[in-house]
Amino acid sequence: MINAALEKLVRDRAANHCEYCRMPQRFSRWEFALDHIIAQQHRGTDAPDNLALCCGFCNRHKGPNIAGIDPLTGRLSRLFNPRRDKWSKHFRFEGIIITGLTAPGRTTIEVLAMNDDVQLARRGALIEEGIFHLPPATQ
Repeated sequence: MINAALEKLVRDRAANHCEYCRMPQRFSRWEFALDHIIAQQHRGTDAPDNLALCCGFCNRHKGPNIAGIDPLTGRLSRLFNPRRDKWSKHFRFEGIIITGLTAPGRTTIEVLAMNDDVQLARRGALIEEGIFHLPPATQ
């Protein structure tokens, strides 16, 4: 069960940024969701190590997925896990584009549509205004 204390822990740990695309919560109209990294239908739990803060865009695209096809190799790959993986090992920003450095990074970008035109426009506008920054060294 996700209670207020657990929700606060997840939000604070993520510095109120989506743990996938890094979008800050303060620039969203909708409150970010607590994502089950391993979906409950795949026996994921409500434990803190299975929860990540997730913007609505990433959350809708991720759904219950735990894997996808790596667009480079065409092979099945797990998705990025914010509790086990370091963001900077799997992704980097190239301007407004998030680039995948590993199979899980590339696969996560593809499955979550992290470089969708809508996301790029939002990210670009925030970067241009100088208000989109990576959160403090949590990832």
